[in-house]
Amino acid sequence: MTALTAELVVDGRAPRTPALAPDGRLLSYVLATTSRTGDHLDTELWLVDLVGGGSRRVTAGTATESLPRWSCDSGTLFFLSDHAERGVPQVHRFALADGTVTALTSWRAGILDHLPLAGSGLVALLAEDEPTEQDARRARDRDDAVVAGEREPRARLRLLDPRTGRITTPAVFGDRHVVELRQRPDGGPLAVLTRAGADNDHGPRTGRLHLFDPATGTTEELGPVEVDARSPAWWSAPDGWHLGYVALTPPGLQAGTAVFDLALSDRVTRNRTADLPMCPTELCQTGAAALVVFADGLNTTLARLDPAGLTTLSRHPGRLDELTATSGGEQIAVLAGGRYEPVDVHLGPSAGPLRKVTDTRPEWNGITFGTQQPLAYRAADGLELDGLLVLPVGQTAPDGPFPLVTIVHGGPYDRYADRCQLFWFPSAQWLAAAGYAVFLPNPRGGQGHGHRFAASVAGQVGRQEWTDILTGIDLLVAQGVADPDRLGIAGWSHGGFMSAWAVGQTERFRAALVGAGVVDWGMLAATGENGQFEAALGGSTGWSGIGPHPHDAVSPISFAGRIRTPVLILHGAEDTNVPLGQAVYLHRALRHFGVEHEFVIYPREGHSIRERNHQLDVLRRTRAWFDRWLRP
Repeated sequence: MTALTAELVVDGRAPRTPALAPDGRLLSYVLATTSRTGDHLDTELWLVDLVGGGSRRVTAGTATESLPRWSCDSGTLFFLSDHAERGVPQVHRFALADGTVTALTSWRAGILDHLPLAGSGLVALLAEDEPTEQDARRARDRDDAVVAGEREPRARLRLLDPRTGRITTPAVFGDRHVVELRQRPDGGPLAVLTRAGADNDHGPRTGRLHLFDPATGTTEELGPVEVDARSPAWWSAPDGWHLGYVALTPPGLQAGTAVFDLALSDRVTRNRTADLPMCPTELCQTGAAALVVFADGLNTTLARLDPAGLTTLSRHPGRLDELTATSGGEQIAVLAGGRYEPVDVHLGPSAGPLRKVTDTRPEWNGITFGTQQPLAYRAADGLELDGLLVLPVGQTAPDGPFPLVTIVHGGPYDRYADRCQLFWFPSAQWLAAAGYAVFLPNPRGGQGHGHRFAASVAGQVGRQEWTDILTGIDLLVAQGVADPDRLGIAGWSHGGFMSAWAVGQTERFRAALVGAGVVDWGMLAATGENGQFEAALGGSTGWSGIGPHPHDAVSPISFAGRIRTPVLILHGAEDTNVPLGQAVYLHRALRHFGVEHEFVIYPREGHSIRERNHQLDVLRRTRAWFDRWLRP
């Protein structure tokens, strides 16, 4: 048996962005380290021969390679690499015929995304404007005052001719920020999603859909789209071409996602997934009907979007992510894992079953994991809920009661799926290896149970989702699994909010961990990068008038005077999602009230912790904190 160490968690590699060739003969994917030691992540591009067998590494792993994209004839693989200048990705071409890799661009601002086009041989690019001589002078002279609304970066549509290296920028879409592109399967026009700007607070509410013909340079406006639109896909139906996308269900910003279907014949948009008890996460274009991935409770459903409705193709345990398909949609590849297996690339027919074609974490093969089992229970108001229970390694439920740590997921529009729960952040298997039982609840507000389930917490965070969690803890205590005198709670992001909220509502917990957590919703709406979304959760903003405001009643900081539980606060110094000020506010309040706590700031880190030594610190500090307070 291999002992689980912090190094085994953070020193591995994981696959990303699988890309099936349209003819189904080859598969490409990116292999990335799960942590980094410097400023940039080193990744490798891999190629799998699905006919003859075998795989080979295409790049050396000394740069950040990303976003493999196949040409329509399956003969060329395009990808991004910052090999020439770290942090500035350029388009590269890997030619299957001779195995050569060629850099195709040297755009000084770097390339954000790319899409090989059928018919013309061109590659569509998304890239910001190159810096001008005036920009260089201003930077050199430090005459670089930032004025809101002036010279804000915009991703623009550009066209690359791989034969000459020439890049042109069509004069289209005005000053709008281009988000995503998808070409019609027959080689026709591009569907283009744009926003008013790149600002995450405002941009997602300003989306529009356009058509662009690369042959003529002409455009056609299709009008506004629902909030946070993404994942566009084309398909043909008896009434002509349709364009679909995934977006939030109106009218609120805290909502379940839906697939919206725009018929180009009459310009009518329909919600194709309304009232379903599951949530679409991806829309995948094929040459036939589009494929839809659904978060379905603890598991995943794959369906086909037929003209008459949805046809379920297969159901899979856990999660399926980053779906890619052959041109006809018969074969798919995804990222998937198991209860005790890490994520790998899986391949198979869309109707299943899928087989694993990579083995990226062989060092995990000797690890004994804690038994993981699904939980199903009802909330206080009768709502059906689910979650996961992970028992201490080598233990069964009758061996309890155990010290129990409840880890709340982020989002809140996220979920726990029935997959391996071992990550750099507070995770079940890491604590199970130290003798803890771990409860992973899926309270209302999350993904996987439809729109109404997700929207129910808008303006009411910390209310019923909190009682949903408590009901699950009470169930585990009643079953003899959890020791009521040794309860802990933890979470990151929205999970950090729930942890901070919990200790202001009850003294049942002997220890808490607040990772990148929200403590004041008004301050987050004012300073976080997703301000309007946070205002939808908190229920108001500071400029709503003279307080108290609705968000005050659901902000943990309002209850700081009640906290008696020891709290570990972890936060990235450069977090723009939940800015560091949230953690400073909690730290100052706990210091004021004399509450035992530790406050840890990770330099250079954002909302997620990326550097190796910092990830190791999170893991070790998490265990040490709960050992200090929950051990006899």
